[in-house]
Amino acid sequence: MSFFSRKPAAPSLSALDAVTMSKKDEITIIDVRDISELAQTGKAKNAHHIPLMLLQSHANPSHPEFNKALDTTKPVAVYCASGARSGMAVRTLLKMGFESVHNIGGLGHWHQAGGRVERA
Repeated sequence: MSFFSRKPAAPSLSALDAVTMSKKDEITIIDVRDISELAQTGKAKNAHHIPLMLLQSHANPSHPEFNKALDTTKPVAVYCASGARSGMAVRTLLKMGFESVHNIGGLGHWHQAGGRVERA
């Protein structure tokens, strides 16, 4: 892929922005942590849990295991524990055709921004 054919980066979105948009159902939240992390700390309210290792299948619109709750045209906010894995997830989702994808860091950032956390 050449530099000129890349999708432009989406404008930055804070965890606070994501919390606000989530309350209005204007954004999809994806938790890419593994199941043991989810069991220990819960997840953002209404977030879809798709571990990073399953993202290639569950978030790929052309894959039979695609999660039909995802919409490639709706903004997406991704988080993990610290922001590293969610950064990888952002790049993966953009390659799969998602239009607006944002790394909001870790679950702690979501919670500090006023986002609710629910136990699985």
